[in-house]
Order: sequence, then C-alpha cells, then structure tokens
Amino acid sequence: MMTKAGDIEAAYGLARERFESLGVDVDRAIEVLRETSVSVHCWQGDDVGGFEGEDRALGDGLAVTGNYPGRARTVDELRSDLEMAYSLIPGRHRLNLHAMYGEFQGVVERNEIGVEHFQGWIDWGRHQGISLDFNPTFFSHSLASSGFTLAHADRSIRQFWIEHGIACRKIAAAMGAAQGNPCINNFWVPDGYKDTPVDRQSPRQRLADSLDEIFREALPPEQALDAVECKLFGIGSESYVVGSHEFYMGYAVSRRKLLCLDAGHFHPTEVISDKISAVLMYVPALLLHVSRGVRWDSDHVVTFTDELQAIMQEIVRGGSLRRVHIGLDFFDASINRVAAWVIGTRNVLKALLAALLEPTERLQQLEREGDFTARLALLEEQKTMPLGAVWDYYCLSSDVPVGAQWLEQVRQYERMVQTNRSSTIKHA
Repeated sequence: MMTKAGDIEAAYGLARERFESLGVDVDRAIEVLRETSVSVHCWQGDDVGGFEGEDRALGDGLAVTGNYPGRARTVDELRSDLEMAYSLIPGRHRLNLHAMYGEFQGVVERNEIGVEHFQGWIDWGRHQGISLDFNPTFFSHSLASSGFTLAHADRSIRQFWIEHGIACRKIAAAMGAAQGNPCINNFWVPDGYKDTPVDRQSPRQRLADSLDEIFREALPPEQALDAVECKLFGIGSESYVVGSHEFYMGYAVSRRKLLCLDAGHFHPTEVISDKISAVLMYVPALLLHVSRGVRWDSDHVVTFTDELQAIMQEIVRGGSLRRVHIGLDFFDASINRVAAWVIGTRNVLKALLAALLEPTERLQQLEREGDFTARLALLEEQKTMPLGAVWDYYCLSSDVPVGAQWLEQVRQYERMVQTNRSSTIKHA
C-alpha cells in the first residue's frame, strides 16, 4: 500500500517539532545530507568480474558467494543496473571504478591501460551527473598468482605493477579534470603470506619503494587524490599482509596521502569508528570503505548496525564531513545485486541523517561540564526519536520511493531486464 504524501509530510512536521525541542536544526540536517555524496562501488554489480576480455578467476584474498541470476555481463548492462540503483537512492552520488572495468577492445595488459579505455565512463558520468573515483586492480592476474605484486621479490614483476599504478593515476587525473572535482584513487595491495614468514621487513621495504615510485609525479590535487588501504589478513594471506594498518598509517602520514579505512579489514572486535578522530589528527583526509564483516572480512551488504551509526556519529561529532570521503565496499551474489546497492547506500545515508539529527552541541556541552548523567540520558532518548519520519520526508522530497516501495521497482526491473541475461559473462 502506497503511503500518501500528506501523511508523510504530517509525520515529518511532528518529528521536526520533537527534534527542534532539543535544539536540532532539521532543515540544516537535511541540507547537509543532500550535499553529501557516497561513492557507490561498481563491483557489486558483476561479482568483481571486470571486463578485461578474458575470464580470470577471482582470488588474492577475495571471494564472492551466491549465484543469484542477472549479474551484469557487459559495461552497458552494468551501467543500466547502476542507473536503476541511483534512481532509488536519495541524493546525488559518485561511482567507484576498478581498473578492470575499462572498455577494452580485446586483451589490454594492465600496465598499458589508458584514459581511452575509460572515456566511455567519463562521458557516462558527465551525462548522468555522477563523478568518478578509481582503483588500480592488483588481483585476479597471472602476475599476482604468487600472492605478491608491488612487494614481489622479482624486480620485473614489481615493475609491471608499478607501471599499472602509474597508469591508473593518469586515468584518475583525467577523470578529475573532466568532472571538475578530485577523483579519489585508492591503492589496495593484497600482498602477503599464508603462513608465518621469517622476513617481514623486506617485503614492506619493497612495497614502500614501489609506492614511492608510483607517486613520484605530483598530480594536481583538484584532479586526483591518492589513498592507501590497509588490511589485517585475507584468504591466502592469513598470517601476514605486507600492507598492514601500521604500515599504511605511517606511509600516509609521512607521504601526506589519504588513508583508507575499510570496516572489514581489522580484528572482528575492532571498529573503525574508534579510529576516525585519531587518524584525522595526522593525515590530510580519510577514505572510508563502509562494509559489514561477519566473522571475517566477508563484505556483507551494509545494514543499519550500531557500528554504522557510530561511524557516522564520529564524522559528524568531529565536524569532519569535509575531510572524510564515504565509499562502499561489499559484494553479495546471493541476492539481487541492484537491491544490494540500494539497501547498503540507503542505510549509510540513513545513519548519516541520524547523526546529523543529534543535539551534538548540547551533548558536548554536558560532557564539558561533567554532567555525564544528562549526557547518557539524552543519548538514550535519542535512540527512539522519530528518525524514520524525517527519512521518509527526505526520500519524498528527493523524488525517490519511500520505505520499502523501491523493492517493487527492483522486482519489475529484474523481471524485465535481469532475468533475460544468461549466466555467461560477455566482455566488452
């Protein structure tokens, strides 16, 4: 049953009064939310397959489970799925591309990719009003089969991946120049050992040297910003990952790079919400890969968890929205892939709205005064404030479906478009 617009507006009016009684400017919260973009990851749409012209087995610490029908097999199909997802998400958002998603005529080696292979994405982004972010692809390749790329002991293999990283920076800069805002170019390198190594130092020195060579040329910051991403462990690198949190924290601080914190890349009881304020003291900005690990870095679709809310609270409470770039990173092939994007992105935005609707100044004043009783009381009352009514109004005013009404549109798209796709992957 469709919810009437008048009912949504009436509920919003009552909710607004409740929040404003605590000193919250609801109009301002909605305005900030509308101005905030989330970088939606392309790889949810095709199970991290890419379009390189030949099938490559996914590996190097990555695994996608499920066989739900309708995954994108071509660039055009992926764009169609993305457009469907964006139409159901309030606000205007970005797209995060991996280097394996170019439009290649035949097989193009990764150290030879160029802007021409992504011009179609640049043109599509301009037409859709969507800005692009980028990632080199250091996995699913024969020269990554040993588990090492930029930290490989063989100089010739390292050189191949160094050239790939340099090529990706040029592509990112071209994207940023075309769209008029910086393209975030994120480096995740899965290098590591399955069992305990004897020499932990040498691979880390090689990785640092390789990255220094990649980043030697300074790029205009208005075109591209480099980020580096840490990880605790992966499948096949359970005992040792070269690019640990400590490694990249030191690298980002000493080289003035963005640090990427992925919600699934730490111990199961460790959370990135606790790291945001500390890391921002020493790096120019943060990139977040918002994900949901279940027992390990399993990249489940983002749900409205306590940790998701804590991440957004830390960003808002610290006044850090301008220094934190919010991106997604999950891949689930057990459910409709368009629905996965919609669920995950809407949850991130809903959690951000909840943080923006906190009486932050009042809470912080109570904390400064040492009134921890009132602080706790208000925080607990906040949990049952009418967030849903404000969220529904925001969706209505953004001309996207309210509540779960979007699901029927995905079902219709699945019946008319996705179910007509075979399971065979066809490359562009």
